[in-house]
Amino acid sequence: METGRAKDDTGVRVGATPSTVPRGWAEFEKLDEVCAPDIVAVVPAPETVVVVGASLAGLRAAEELRRLGFDGHLVLVGAEDHLPYDRPPLSKAVLAGEAELGDISLRRGPYEDLDLDLRLGRRATALDVATRAVMLDDGETVVGTRGLVLATGATPRRVPGLEPGSGVHELRTVDDCLALRRDLDANPTRVVVVGAGFIGAEVAATCRGRGLDVTVLEALPVPMVRGLGPTIGAVLAELHRDHGVDLRTGVGVERLDRGERVERVHLADGSAVDADVVVVGIGVVPATEWLVSSGLTIDNGVVCDATLLAAPGIVAAGDLCRWPNVRFDVDGTSRLEHWTNAAEQGVAAAARILASDEEAVAFDPVPFVWSDQYDVKIQVVGDVRADDDLEIVDGSLEARKFVAAVGRAGRLVGAVAFSRPRPLMQLRRMIVDGASLADALASNEPA
Repeated sequence: METGRAKDDTGVRVGATPSTVPRGWAEFEKLDEVCAPDIVAVVPAPETVVVVGASLAGLRAAEELRRLGFDGHLVLVGAEDHLPYDRPPLSKAVLAGEAELGDISLRRGPYEDLDLDLRLGRRATALDVATRAVMLDDGETVVGTRGLVLATGATPRRVPGLEPGSGVHELRTVDDCLALRRDLDANPTRVVVVGAGFIGAEVAATCRGRGLDVTVLEALPVPMVRGLGPTIGAVLAELHRDHGVDLRTGVGVERLDRGERVERVHLADGSAVDADVVVVGIGVVPATEWLVSSGLTIDNGVVCDATLLAAPGIVAAGDLCRWPNVRFDVDGTSRLEHWTNAAEQGVAAAARILASDEEAVAFDPVPFVWSDQYDVKIQVVGDVRADDDLEIVDGSLEARKFVAAVGRAGRLVGAVAFSRPRPLMQLRRMIVDGASLADALASNEPA
């Protein structure tokens, strides 16, 4: 496992031991024994794939490249100093103090098996599309002669006045999480969470589990109305209120009172909420700043074709990828911020790098996302939008244990479940098969 050694003229990493020489080079180790003294052996450098982004999508891409037989030079660039780790536990087990960084590694096997040239703590700053050259923040350039995987993810959305510091937090990285956890360990009088999306709702649930008083401020009428619709959003609101959260919807944040520490949150309606800790969870934006001058099409993400190709030899995966999912996007594109999508898309992006244009296939998954809040497991499959048709096919909203089928123009396009995983997976299979909403309703009618 290399960490950025210089290369000699053949492209071999200087100082590499036999175990770290790129795969496929063993046969050249004794060239000096078989070549005549007056003959200079010119050995081509191995092909290189550069993966920019050392989180879920990037790691899965690197693993898949090796699984598919790529034995060239494989560079993995990551802005954080840490090896790839799992992000969902940050708002739950890690924040609760029930897990640490070592418990959430994304890879269980040894990294040496991947023979990676790791560049951790290095941020990509620019890209030359024509040469697939990636410039890093220390001045080095790495070139993907075979291909380039863009997987730099997303960063928390920020608004003026709510920047991190002085008791104000965002939650995206493990360092963000540990800083917030230290503030929670001090038993603050009140935690204010701005935003009731998945991250904000999970943080609120974790804080309540720690016995802390929590106020959640949401600008929309109900939590997650854009993604799940008003009916499911209302159920989520009741769930949090029943667990003691002071949930205020339809309110905006005007400003914070903050000196050495945050003291108060002022709302647009003129009211105020005292706070020792503020967590801002108002969504994320794709991390594409370093690509603005690259020539790639950037539009709320890196725009790709249905096979994830952004330019010749360049693919994207994870939170920054926008592509047409032909299963759902009739005339548009999707960008998903889901764990499962990042994992599956990383695998598909790796395959696309190695495939010819004729061999390439469209990436058309049925998305899946989940969230654990209190004792409820919330699961969503498919493409669910606020204005879709929604029918309860199992259980009841009142019991908060149900499955809802989601339809659009008569077609089954998604499903939402609260603590009912088995019937949800049945509906997911029906989505794959192209079933109608009527088919879904009929399949759940009593015999």
